[in-house]
Amino acid sequence: MKLPEIKGFIDISLIDWDGKVSAVIFLPGCNFRCPFCYNSTIVLTPEKLTTIPLERIRQYLTEKRDWLDGVVITGGEPTIHPELSNLCQFIKELHLPVKLDTNGTNPKIVKDLTAQGLVDYVAMDIKAPLTVESYSRASGITIGKLLNEVKGTLKFLLDSFANYEFRTTLVPTIHDEEDLKQISHDLQGCRKYVLQNFKGDVETLDPTLEKIIPFSQMDMERFLQLTKKTLPKVMIR
Repeated sequence: MKLPEIKGFIDISLIDWDGKVSAVIFLPGCNFRCPFCYNSTIVLTPEKLTTIPLERIRQYLTEKRDWLDGVVITGGEPTIHPELSNLCQFIKELHLPVKLDTNGTNPKIVKDLTAQGLVDYVAMDIKAPLTVESYSRASGITIGKLLNEVKGTLKFLLDSFANYEFRTTLVPTIHDEEDLKQISHDLQGCRKYVLQNFKGDVETLDPTLEKIIPFSQMDMERFLQLTKKTLPKVMIR
């Protein structure tokens, strides 16, 4: 069974799956170039990173599975890898739940993985309002037909899959209140929406953002209250 190369591994995380103790697997490469992305090496030059031996991960997960609540697969963008389902199966055979982080550009893969019971929870990034202009600006590419794929994953999760969250990283110069109003409208009916503040003073794909001052806590609280007018369950992470 061929598995994708693993370029990063966190053995214990308390923040990547709400309420759970998880291990985190990082897969290389991405079909987006979000200017505010923190994982520039894993997106742009993953060949510079050491590939983590699968046996090391198998041994760790086997030894710790009694107190791990699950494994998060993130990136990069995991769904660009044809072997993703094999990785999920590998984790499932160790009797551990799987959370998938995705940008939503491969709805068929998300549907197939959930239908086969290989993924227990999906966290989908919503980069911006679902317009070509906004999504191109936030994703760092000319979004084109990929926007329809994003909408397809969004619709599938809203209509068919209970265990999910949508999340948006809010970045000054990229997002404002009007964007958040439109995103809230786009996500009507969702079970969970998470607002994340841009970190600031970290390496990003677009170096000009490294000195951008993040939104204040007061700004984030204002965004939270604004979003709650449309969506029932919103939180700041």
